[in-house]
Amino acid sequence: MPMQARTPVPDPAADVAGVVLAGGLGRRMGDGDKCLRPLGGQPLIAHVIARARPQVATLLLNVNDSASAAELSRFGLPIAPDVVTGFAGPLAGILTAMRWAQASAPSCRWLASFAADTPFLPRDLVERLRAAVADDGAQDGAAIACAASGGRSHPVIALWPVALADDLETAVTVENVRKIDAWTARYAVRHVSFAIEAGDDPFFNVNTPQDLTRAAERLAAADRSSGCRPKR
Repeated sequence: MPMQARTPVPDPAADVAGVVLAGGLGRRMGDGDKCLRPLGGQPLIAHVIARARPQVATLLLNVNDSASAAELSRFGLPIAPDVVTGFAGPLAGILTAMRWAQASAPSCRWLASFAADTPFLPRDLVERLRAAVADDGAQDGAAIACAASGGRSHPVIALWPVALADDLETAVTVENVRKIDAWTARYAVRHVSFAIEAGDDPFFNVNTPQDLTRAAERLAAADRSSGCRPKR
């Protein structure tokens, strides 16, 4: 049986930096760092990096655990812990990445955030999010683009104007805002819906050992359908 052609991968967005948010506690997975759990012969986060890296100009790993950071250094990507102490949630990771982009990737006006436990991200995710805000400048009223599927939004997987860094820092450090929706309610949010094909949500996230098993089954099925062998 001939191999099916893959969907063409869009060119990386030149004005978009990316961050994989791997600073969470992952309590439901038990001991150890969730993003390092094996999936298809690789750490879970490796699948996220493989999907995210080609879509952005530069990619940051937001990791708070020093042991995990040492393990993830093999990917050759910059790593930064939260600029806010005390596990302040994904907003702290987004703020960290905005500050990093301002210092290290000043040509990037936008930041794409990816959850470290979503191994099946669409390969055209950033392209479509960027298109949704194509006419917005990087000012206070600029829109935020958020991924959605099956009638549900996924606020961690979004595109943010880097120019909102000061506002976000005030929200997190002064106003003690922790929920993404509580902060994004202040701005225009454009939801970009992605199809769920054959029951497979592109934003399926791994929270439990059972989820990890489901992800492994889905990955194996995809390998079989494409004629690829799993990596050893």
